[in-house]
Formats: sequence, structure tokens, C-alpha cells
Amino acid sequence: MGTPKKSKIKMENSKQLRTWLDDFNLSHPLVIAGPCSAETEEQVLKIAHELKNSDVSIYRAGIWKPRTRPGGFEGVGAIGLKWLQKAKAETGLLMATEVANANHVQLALEHDIDVLWIGARTTVNPFAVQEIADALKNTDKIVLVKNPVNPDLALWLGGVERLYNEGIKKLGVIHRGFSTYEKTKYRNIPEWQLAIELQNRFPDLPLICDPSHITGKRDMIQEVSQQALDLNYDGLIIETHIDPDNAWSDALQQVTPTKLKQIFEDLKVRKETEEGSDYNQNLSRLRVDIDEYDTKILEILGKRMQVADKIGALKKDKNVAVLQNKRWNEILGKMILEGEEKGLSEEFILRIYKAIHQESISHQEKVINS
Repeated sequence: MGTPKKSKIKMENSKQLRTWLDDFNLSHPLVIAGPCSAETEEQVLKIAHELKNSDVSIYRAGIWKPRTRPGGFEGVGAIGLKWLQKAKAETGLLMATEVANANHVQLALEHDIDVLWIGARTTVNPFAVQEIADALKNTDKIVLVKNPVNPDLALWLGGVERLYNEGIKKLGVIHRGFSTYEKTKYRNIPEWQLAIELQNRFPDLPLICDPSHITGKRDMIQEVSQQALDLNYDGLIIETHIDPDNAWSDALQQVTPTKLKQIFEDLKVRKETEEGSDYNQNLSRLRVDIDEYDTKILEILGKRMQVADKIGALKKDKNVAVLQNKRWNEILGKMILEGEEKGLSEEFILRIYKAIHQESISHQEKVINS
């Protein structure tokens, strides 16, 4: 395993971070596509040829598959790299695969794989990321870092910085969503705000969305892809298979090449800004409204917590427990119903009220323990 090192170079935003992406000279967002797993030479080649004359620039296929539990298909191994070489020779597409250790890196470089990505389960481990960074030192390959399994921006950026410190300049990040114990419509919840925060810190670091892993369902890929493009993401990485229902891994989230091309046609790439004076004037007025509502929200939350303090004092006086599950469930049920009437999703209401409830408990505990 690599040994985590102290940061040698402070990574700062620079237009140079996106040079490799600009060099593709695309009129549309970057698209990386291909099967979750390379299964057979025939399968790899057939999908590659289906994608040859499309918006796809980079062909992806998993060679080594880190599964959550043992017993699942864990990849064909190094033989699959030869299939990717052949696919590149026949189609001209660049090739990409996931690497999880120095041995994977060495084999991928020996087979001249163009793009390497570090998966979510690897990003969580600084030792593993450093091992990969050491093996890739000063490489000219494109290296992409998926977000860690849990929503930890420092850990995500830390992975990128380790690579940057080893002289790797063609870097980017992949947003594939985050694990949660809660039941949601997503396989991995997007937590868009975290990716937006990354964009704010490094606006020129290419940001690619992985709607396949966010959704876990092929019929949601279009929706999440459009959300990503609306948030100015630089590209998409989408899993595609000639026979998705019989894929050896992640069957539910793969689409056929034909469906993938239809998704490309249906997606809308919107302008980042509009220079027209009417647009700017209207936008400024609406942003003033938003600012006013945000101020009111904070005022109301402050008053709510003042009431929570009073409730805490009352519970302290009567020696009553802070957490009242029955009351909490009543509030949550009521707010979900009222939220729906106002066009607010159940997921949003759950998240915002859980945060409010936790803050309210903290206030009451502080009063009781004072």
C-alpha cells in the first residue's frame, strides 16, 4: 500500500486543469460510455462498433469489478485489456477502465489504456489512492476520481490532490452519488450541493456525472443526465450494453446503444449565461426575491429554535426525555402532506425536517444539560 504523504503542492484552480477536455474540441458535453463489465471479446467489440459514430468519445468497460459482497462477478481480469486494445484499433475510440491498485495501473499502462478512473470504494482509502498516484507518477494519461461512497468533499478532493502532487495533470472528477441507509428513488443519492461546492472551489476541474450509478435504473438516466447538464457539468459517463437484461453486472442500470443515442438526441444543453439586458434585469429582480425569502427562512428558523429552548426548559423542569418519537412522527407526516400541496417532494421535506429536528434536539439538550 502507498503511504499517505504531506501535500507538496497546493492545488489551485487554473484554466490548465481543463486543457485535456478542451483538446477534444467537442460541440457537446464529453460522453464516456460502454458496458459496466467487459464480459467477452465479442460483447466488447460489438458495443464499441455500435458507439463508433455517435457522441461517445471514450469507451468504458470494467475489467476488475470491486463488488460490495463476495460471490458476484468480479471482472474478467487482464485478458479484457487486450479486448479494449482491439476495440480501439477497430473504432478509434479512446479506452477507459477502473483501477484499484498499483498492479491494475501497471497492466493498464502496459496495454496503453487512455483513461483511468478511481472508483468510489477506492477513493475512501487514502493509502490506496496514494499507491495508485505513485504508480501513475508523471503519467500523461487522463485520470478521473469518483466521489467516495459517503459525502465527504475533503476526501474526494484529497484524492485529486494526491494525483496532482505526483505530476498528473490530466485530472477530472466523476459524481456517482452517495450511499444512504434511507430508501429513496436513487441507488445513490446525488447530493447535488456537494458537487456544486466542488465546482465553486475548482470551476475548471472537469466534472462528469455518472447517472447510471446515481439512479440504478435505466429509465431515470435521461432525467438525471439532464439535471447534470443544467448544472453545467462537463460530461456524462453512462453504462450501455447490447443485452442489458442479461448483463453480468448492474443489469438494471444499463441501456442499449440505441437507447443511449436517443438520450443524446433528447438532452438539451443550455447556455451558461445570457448577455441580453432584459434577461439580466429579470434575473436580478428574481434573485432579490430569493435573497429576501432566504432571510425570512433564517428568521423563522431562529424563532423556532427559541421555542425549542423553552420546550427544553419545560422538559428539564418536569424531568421529561428530549426525544418524543410519537410527536416527531406526527410532525413529519403532517409536513410531508403539506409539502406535497406546495409542490415540494417527500425527499426534500424529509431531509430538511430531519435537519431541523436534529438542531431542535441539540438546543433542548443544551438547555437540559445547562
